[in-house]
Amino acid sequence: MRRSRRRLSLLVAASLTALLTALLAAVHPGTAYAADPTTMTNGFYVDPGSSAQQWVNANPGDGRAAAIRASIANVPSARWFGNWSGTIGTATGAFVGAAAANRKLPILVAYNIPNRDICAGQSGGGAGSDAAYNSWIAAFASGIGNRPAVVVLEPDSLGDESCMTANQISERNTLLRNAIAQFNAKAPNTWVYLDAGNPGWLSAQTMAQHLADAGVSGAHGFSLNVSNFYSTSQNTAYGNAVNAALQSRGGSAKPYVVDTSRNGNGSNGQWCNPAGRRIGTPTQSGGGAEMLLWVKVPGESDGNCGTGGGSSAGQFLPQVAYNLVYGY
Repeated sequence: MRRSRRRLSLLVAASLTALLTALLAAVHPGTAYAADPTTMTNGFYVDPGSSAQQWVNANPGDGRAAAIRASIANVPSARWFGNWSGTIGTATGAFVGAAAANRKLPILVAYNIPNRDICAGQSGGGAGSDAAYNSWIAAFASGIGNRPAVVVLEPDSLGDESCMTANQISERNTLLRNAIAQFNAKAPNTWVYLDAGNPGWLSAQTMAQHLADAGVSGAHGFSLNVSNFYSTSQNTAYGNAVNAALQSRGGSAKPYVVDTSRNGNGSNGQWCNPAGRRIGTPTQSGGGAEMLLWVKVPGESDGNCGTGGGSSAGQFLPQVAYNLVYGY
């Protein structure tokens, strides 16, 4: 009899616990499952296949190699994925899997939206159609799966609207909204930051409008200063102003991250391989924003311009990298 009563008591307790859990989930939907990839990992992932590391590996005797290795290749930075990445789900899966094996948090950039860099043109390209992009971004997210990750979604896509038609802008917003939905459904332990340009591009009010139209409410947050040079303090002031504008529209403030890879000397007003710039604060949590991240790998060219004359966007230039270490 005592065993029967004890068994009954355990069953009742278990039922009450399950009921309470269900009620809490109903009252606070999503709270019990809110993903925080930083708590699932131990620091950020250093990409062993970065362009800087590849150059160091191939040129160990070069007099610039030690400085580039210590100050650039050994710093956690993002890997960019686009139409050069092959089978995208395989590519993102391999990168995130390698990071997960070391309990590190990987940083990825999705950079394949149709009409990419439509106004500046240095990094033009992207998926050939909306349907192709939707398939690509779904596979990108599926490759990550349940593993922890940070994704910067489509740099420049919301600042680059001045030369687009109203229909092109609407189509782009639809693509970005779907991309965010794909990550939420297929990569639940990923924080997605929708790119929001930089302080020198658009006013905070205008950027807040663009973010809202592109569905930032469904993303974890937004990113700033990707591939640019504005100081961290300028970016945090801008990020806070964007959040104030979002709230004035009836939305919610969002966490944001700042690309500090090349902002050590701030901006001189130029964006394409300007001289005299310097690497900034290495990748870390906090620092005025939710995270300071090296999204652009220092030394990778912005295009055929400035100190990168004769190069193509994304090409690693060791002398440019070396100059960034010392601020030349």
